[in-house]
Amino acid sequence: MRNGVLALALIPLLLFYAIPVGAAEKEQRTWTDEIVYSLMVDRFFDGNTKNNGDADVNDPSAFNGGDFEGVTKKLNYLKDMGYTAIILSPIFSNEDKGYHGDWVTDFYKTDQHYGTIEDFKKLVNEAHNLDMKVILDFQVNNVGPHSSWLEDADKQDWFHEEKEASNDSDQKQKETAWLDGLPDLNQDNAETREYLLDAAKWWITETDIDGYRLTKVQYVAKDFWKEFVDSVKSEKSNFYTIGDVQGDANTISSYKETGIDAFMAYPQNIELREAFASPDKELKPVFDAFKESEAKFGGKASQALFMDTQAMPRFTKDAADNNENPGSRWKMALSYLYTMPGVPIVFYGSEIALNGNKAPDNHKLMNFKTEQELVEYITKLTDLRVMHPALTKGDMELLYERGGTSVFKRVYGKETMVVTMNNTSETQTIKIADKELGQNKELRGMLNGDLVRSKDNSYTIVIDRETTEVYTLSPKSTINIPYLFVIGLVLLIFFLFIALIMKRSKRNQPN
Repeated sequence: MRNGVLALALIPLLLFYAIPVGAAEKEQRTWTDEIVYSLMVDRFFDGNTKNNGDADVNDPSAFNGGDFEGVTKKLNYLKDMGYTAIILSPIFSNEDKGYHGDWVTDFYKTDQHYGTIEDFKKLVNEAHNLDMKVILDFQVNNVGPHSSWLEDADKQDWFHEEKEASNDSDQKQKETAWLDGLPDLNQDNAETREYLLDAAKWWITETDIDGYRLTKVQYVAKDFWKEFVDSVKSEKSNFYTIGDVQGDANTISSYKETGIDAFMAYPQNIELREAFASPDKELKPVFDAFKESEAKFGGKASQALFMDTQAMPRFTKDAADNNENPGSRWKMALSYLYTMPGVPIVFYGSEIALNGNKAPDNHKLMNFKTEQELVEYITKLTDLRVMHPALTKGDMELLYERGGTSVFKRVYGKETMVVTMNNTSETQTIKIADKELGQNKELRGMLNGDLVRSKDNSYTIVIDRETTEVYTLSPKSTINIPYLFVIGLVLLIFFLFIALIMKRSKRNQPN
């Protein structure tokens, strides 16, 4: 009797799932599809107080206690927001107060404040189990100011002569001067070069990491970087390299010859911070910077889009300085990062609008007990990138741009996504001609649920102030008779089932 009832109960469910649902076949994931979270190990989460040593949370210039175990414990937090890769600040052994990772003492050891190499391997393994990639910040320009190598007679040729750059436009001076007074490594020395290249390969074979973000790239000769990239890719063919080259599009693109896979999009970042720090700012400079960078770099995956790095004041500060709500400003900025060509990199704390001026003020401890509005928004944007390949692989075409309002489309195969951004303080009405999107179609809003249908040879989009909407371009919806028939049949069988149960229940009741 019980088995029979269960079988009847399953009939409506099985019929419902028998209805065919159209879905795009899952494509193989590439680096273009990644969504990256960049964090400072020391400032993220303290998972093991036993390795804190001299850590002091009250001293912003000292180690604060974050470690590998803390990052491992928060991987699900990052996964739930949709991040598919993490960038860790340099993890190598550093001098006292070298929490930022720039004062390396040994390229083969983890810093004791972060944990052991085994702790790090566990982090990488747990990330891989969650289908997340792990990227390390790696800089080869200098070591710490009090490096023991300076006193080592066998390493005197490992450094360039101690001097500051007198002419910043002189590339040779850039590559040999002591930046910020730090001992500058001489990569032309065979032993120095071999040490750095071997260390870079060792971390890959030893821990199975997935990539390096190369910092201070413009302070090291291009021939070294070419050999560096060739070396790491010889260990792992799909190993990813991101170049942190500060400069204009011409300067950055000149490093393409090194083989570095992607570059931090500094030209766009300058315009993004200016445009989104407050409403009613023109978006034209943003798209002009994108267009110039695309022309120089070529390809949609070569740019890493970002708002913050550990080397600059927080974008939240820009918004606060303009007396603006950081949450609203971050939503606009994130909308751009997640829908334009390139790989978005989000600095830790952006999801809680963490504030801060120059270092170390911009390196505050992460707070996991704050407002979740931005976290939820990031999750929505992530879902859209995952569901719609056009947002990661599609060609981009700007359809409309005026003042602080823009409309652009991303097209990949048969899929077209349309992104409308209103970076103004008033509701805007925009008309897009049918010829740009096609006749007898409709735009279905995926963030706010808007619906815009083609009418009178155009699409009229009405969008609220300080809002972004991401639309799918679809055929005009009509009544689906076969679908309604099947649904009706499912409901009929369900009610017949209920009636049968009630009838049997009455029959079995005692007189």
